[in-house]
Amino acid sequence: MFDISSILQQALFMIPVLLISLTVHEFSHGYAAYRLGDSTAKDAGRLTLNPLKHLDPIGTLMMLVAHIGWAKPVPVDPRNFKNPKHDMVKVGIAGPLSNIMLAFLFVVPMYVMNVEIQLGNAGEIGRWFFTFFYLMYRVNLTLAIFNLLPIPPLDGSKVFGGILPDKYYYKMMQYERYVGIAFLLIIVFAPGILSGVFEVLSKPFDLVFSAFGEWVIKVAYF
Repeated sequence: MFDISSILQQALFMIPVLLISLTVHEFSHGYAAYRLGDSTAKDAGRLTLNPLKHLDPIGTLMMLVAHIGWAKPVPVDPRNFKNPKHDMVKVGIAGPLSNIMLAFLFVVPMYVMNVEIQLGNAGEIGRWFFTFFYLMYRVNLTLAIFNLLPIPPLDGSKVFGGILPDKYYYKMMQYERYVGIAFLLIIVFAPGILSGVFEVLSKPFDLVFSAFGEWVIKVAYF
């Protein structure tokens, strides 16, 4: 039987979680590009933590509905880089790394709050905090894995392209739009395929984060 209040609570918490996670992701791309010599994102007003500057309506809706989505990409001009191909790898990986860092940041309070709930010290407010911490962990881990997939136009394609010979890299870029459309169709009409991929790819991260969280609990409580 569905717990309607729990479902509504999780949906309500998803709004700030998405705002924070997607904003930090896109800001990290822009900041990495800025540090590498490209001020395009800054000039466009996108080097900011204001979430309204980064939200993509369709991507945000997909994240709420399917838990897989995206923000509006920050503009980057590789011509401003000293080494365009390799610097794009750094810009591309900055977003997913920021999400991994956020997941790492929230896994400890998530475990601590879970223990407090089990000990009966948290109450209803403690359960709200646990829900927020859990969603921050899970959503950011999902965003990181999703964006690291080597499929255009995701960040992983830029990372993957950086290790490809030039002729294969530019060939891949030629078909970026078509691959992106096909990928979007898979998300909409066959989400089960991606769910299976995420389940496999997230296990190593979950094991590492779980081990760290449990170690913190042992140190803090025992």
